[in-house]
Amino acid sequence: MAKTFDFKNEYKDLYLPPEAPTLIAVPRMRFIAVDGAGNPNTAPAYAQALEILYGLSYAIKMAKMSGDVPEGYFDYVVPPLEGLWRLSDTSIPAEEIMHHKDALIWTSLIRQPGFVTDEVFDKARETLAKKKPGLDLNRARMLDFEEGLCVQIMHLGPYDEEPASVRRMEAYAASQGYRVAFSDTRLHHEIYLADPRKTAPEKLRTVIRHPVEKA
Repeated sequence: MAKTFDFKNEYKDLYLPPEAPTLIAVPRMRFIAVDGAGNPNTAPAYAQALEILYGLSYAIKMAKMSGDVPEGYFDYVVPPLEGLWRLSDTSIPAEEIMHHKDALIWTSLIRQPGFVTDEVFDKARETLAKKKPGLDLNRARMLDFEEGLCVQIMHLGPYDEEPASVRRMEAYAASQGYRVAFSDTRLHHEIYLADPRKTAPEKLRTVIRHPVEKA
């Protein structure tokens, strides 16, 4: 039996970094993305975004059960949820982003295998629309995204304690001759390796990633 491909295990540099800051060149990857704004803990738009992302991702994964399997398909574990975050008030320091949740603007993402073309994506939308006609699948889009050089860390613990990890990342980047370089497309990035609904806050694992450039 062929081994099920797991992005986390195959690309440990991207998904399982150490608890100390490191630099990494992040390559171009393909995602399904949903945009929104507001506090992710309370905004209905965020809960719906996750429902859309997981619904489409599993529709693509389970295409193997249909008679219309995408060209190049292989069996895989659906990659973890990711998020790009920024604040509507750009004067607030990046390390304080999680303390201003009502002002958040976000893009939620799930990585897709390389065989996921626009046609595969459209078929997944058709499949999910039949199962869940109430979902606004027009919110979903394909996104090819290359972050480039970044500093990242494995943050252990509650999301609200992320500022301490961000400060460590920034100090490390500076020690290596780099500075954080946010832009409209290079943002505060998180990858969620544990489900907060099922995991104690102190046991949460979150990859935090910030873009950098030479100082």
